[in-house]
Amino acid sequence: MDDGTRSALHRSQVIDLTTTGRRTREPRRIEIYLHELDGRLFISGMPFPTKRQWLRNVEADPHVTIHLKRGLTADVPALARVVEDPVERRPLIEAAAARWGRDDVDLMMEQSPLMELTPTDA
Repeated sequence: MDDGTRSALHRSQVIDLTTTGRRTREPRRIEIYLHELDGRLFISGMPFPTKRQWLRNVEADPHVTIHLKRGLTADVPALARVVEDPVERRPLIEAAAARWGRDDVDLMMEQSPLMELTPTDA
């Protein structure tokens, strides 16, 4: 991966994310917000009581593609890891909440999806 792509990945931004459908095995592409905190790339979402389909897809197949589309355009293969441990979740959820101007961190801890992304060609 070139330095420009590496640098662009580590700016919080709107991206597209492609997962593989757990039943269909077809690519599923969504627009979502990529966060960065202390060099860690992660995706979260607004609180909702049921699990998102994209998160279920990642649990079935952790291979994803990050599609950068603001400023620099690039497709970056990555491995996704669902983050469930509360101690590991809290600083990432707090960072997402702060970026979105939210003050309901406890609700986000309970109901927001969270996964960490590791580019595979870094």
